[in-house]
Amino acid sequence: MKKGVLLLVVIVAAISSNAQNIAGDWNGLFNSGNMKEMIVFHISRDSDLIEVTLDNPDRKAYGLPAQTVSFVNNKLSLSVQSYGMTFSGLANNSFDTIRGILENEKEKSILVLTRTREAKCMTGRPQDPTDFPYLREEVSFRNSKANIVLSGTLTLPKDKKAGKIVILISGSGPQNRDEEVFNQRPFLVWSDWLTKQGIGVLRYDDRGVGKSTGQFSEATSLDFADDVESAIDYLRSREDLKNISIGLIGHSEGGMIAPIVASRNSNVDFIVMLAGPGIPIDQLLVRQVEDIMILESVPENIIHLTVGTFKKSLSYLKDNSFQNKEQVAEGLSEILKAEYAKYPEGTEEKSKPEIKIEMEVKQLTNNWFRYFVSYIPSEYLKSVSCPVLALNGTLDCQVNYKSNLAAIQEALENTDNKSVVIEPMEGLNHILQRAETGAVSEYGKIDETINPAALLKVSSWIINLN
Repeated sequence: MKKGVLLLVVIVAAISSNAQNIAGDWNGLFNSGNMKEMIVFHISRDSDLIEVTLDNPDRKAYGLPAQTVSFVNNKLSLSVQSYGMTFSGLANNSFDTIRGILENEKEKSILVLTRTREAKCMTGRPQDPTDFPYLREEVSFRNSKANIVLSGTLTLPKDKKAGKIVILISGSGPQNRDEEVFNQRPFLVWSDWLTKQGIGVLRYDDRGVGKSTGQFSEATSLDFADDVESAIDYLRSREDLKNISIGLIGHSEGGMIAPIVASRNSNVDFIVMLAGPGIPIDQLLVRQVEDIMILESVPENIIHLTVGTFKKSLSYLKDNSFQNKEQVAEGLSEILKAEYAKYPEGTEEKSKPEIKIEMEVKQLTNNWFRYFVSYIPSEYLKSVSCPVLALNGTLDCQVNYKSNLAAIQEALENTDNKSVVIEPMEGLNHILQRAETGAVSEYGKIDETINPAALLKVSSWIINLN
């Protein structure tokens, strides 16, 4: 186990006399959608201070510091603001188990922590690079607007004669520089492939993740666009990269951020949208929820109810964008209360409506989601004048390829941009793996990280740009 790369002293609000008994490494599994992920708490005591850091190995997030910690009467409570997470649990008298509730912006999960590491396969993937015949440099750069420092890896051909360099922009959720999820490392594979083709690559930890500072949970897509512009400024500031063409490759939400940056920054020479949105996000999300539930064989009546509820929630958010968070939360709670009464017995909406409503309202009213759901891609795409490549897998259940690629094409056709390539990738899923159904549950089960056809398409397109 790699220990935390970032360890900060935490001032404890309250501490009991037996706090030394809680010290050590605690491990457990929590629910993340329809998957389980590993979480590790590193707890130590120094005099009257407790230090806690969190690891989420499945996402390669290490050393996330807890900002508040309390341990009184065997009850441990803590929050990790950069991860948008809180935990509250009770240790048994023998101090070999801590049982409690882990809560993040998406859901609540029962978490049982033990001192014994749960068995979990975290092996490398076939496409993970084992040799690096190019230059690798650990770099950091400042986003002065947000007063944060972003850390990442810059890779260049050994001769440093790259004519083009790309900045990789991750999808939704806190991601490290490899965009690691379900033991897949897409950005590591993209970086390795592109650099071997003579294209430089800068990839970095999202704010609040890994070695980057700041708070992820408080940021919106516009804030992440500012982070990308800071990366551009950093590359432009280097004497050895002065005359190089800079492009952006964004995946999923990153494919939405790339056009935002390109529409307002003349230093962007080209963009690649990997499973990026083309239709308004509220429409995209409704289709996403329906497609995912169909692939998971959810009963048709539950799909109908869920989609109907989601539509009403999104409509309310858009119609009341001027209201503050508390007002919106109150209105959403009333809508969800009425909607959940329609669900059949045995569903969580019917049996535990209060818990379900609390979870949903928290997710729907955070800063990121309120901006995200209001986003209309065409408003930015119509101002993009640099070359654009947009790829989408035909088995993508999160960003439907037909509607989104068509909308991207339409938005760009109404501009003077004559260098546009729109291409569906047959049989690929949302992260561009060769898949059977495209279901989210397949991502971690497929050995392939990125299908070679997608790798070749992107590198060839970039190399052939004038």
